[in-house]
Amino acid sequence: MRLHVDQRHERVLELVRDRGSLRVAELAEELGMSAVTLRRDVETLAARGLVERLHGAVVWPSDRPRPAPAAAAPPGAGLVVGMVVPTTEYYYADVVRGARETVEAVGARLTIGLSHYLPDEDAAQARRLLSTGADGLLLTPSWERGRPEAGEGLWAAEQETPVVLVERSAPLGHPAARLDRVRSDHAHGAAEAVAHLAGLGHRAIALAVQDSPTAPRLRVGYGAAVEALGLTPVTPSPLDAVPSRSEADRFERTLEYLCEGVASGDVTAAIVHSDADAIVLIPRLQARGVRVPEDLAVIAYDDEVAGLADLPLTAVAPDKHAVGAAAARLLLSRLGVAEPGAVGADSRAAGGSPAARRHVDILPTLRVRVSCGAAAAS
Repeated sequence: MRLHVDQRHERVLELVRDRGSLRVAELAEELGMSAVTLRRDVETLAARGLVERLHGAVVWPSDRPRPAPAAAAPPGAGLVVGMVVPTTEYYYADVVRGARETVEAVGARLTIGLSHYLPDEDAAQARRLLSTGADGLLLTPSWERGRPEAGEGLWAAEQETPVVLVERSAPLGHPAARLDRVRSDHAHGAAEAVAHLAGLGHRAIALAVQDSPTAPRLRVGYGAAVEALGLTPVTPSPLDAVPSRSEADRFERTLEYLCEGVASGDVTAAIVHSDADAIVLIPRLQARGVRVPEDLAVIAYDDEVAGLADLPLTAVAPDKHAVGAAAARLLLSRLGVAEPGAVGADSRAAGGSPAARRHVDILPTLRVRVSCGAAAAS
């Protein structure tokens, strides 16, 4: 179909504007026009100052700005990452923030589902996110001990879309153990706290933890460090055998446990999970005549608010932001997307086969303040 003269002029301007310059012969061939007709059109446009003719070429005028080339779409444009977490408060606020920043850095979008630790709500939220377009899932199931019991969590391993477990793991042999996962190494964090207290001369160190998905790993790390360092075993917290019935019950029984340990000389230091619990307990200990850190050195776990206590708390700090970011990078790699400037896991191994699954443990750090009595504390 022959173009109207105005349409021909518009096409000529469009091509010259985009490319900067073109030879007349090349332009005529690309537009399917005779060289005579094209030269006539070019002369008309040149007379109007819209293009310049130069040695058989058509050139965009130097005094007229060319539009910037269209930016390439980010690698994750159009992708949606679904994330199911128990809550976006306290610990998980930073986990979600790390995931969100990583997902948005590649042009993808993060959508959230909250389980509030309700039974079966994890699966329901995952189904909802998938039904509304999520291409992959970051999952923190509400497993009471941080890992599924027998027959629990099978649905997570049955998803057709990529799934990465966040701050959770499954026991060997469980189908979910084959999933990618990223978690804080809480056992290492507890062991670091024990080692720090032992370095300050403490031989009898108690562990006081609330019933939570984090607690089992804290007990593992604590027990391993006590044994490895040859420390004096202390009577376990009564909450280890009989979980608390309420927050008031937890504080009361933990307070009695620590006061009795200090009074008998059996306990000189304690690791308390969480730092919110430690902030509640320390004034109660002091009211009972237990001085911190003189009579009882304390290290808290989580470091959400430990530095804000009136007696700043030494605390183990899991890098929640790094966990969320690493989990998002791993999921994005399964979706074929790499974070700009990052060297991440490739979703395909050499030869095009799927890359091996990854279990990533991120080590917490110890932040020394006043409550442990360290000479280096500020």
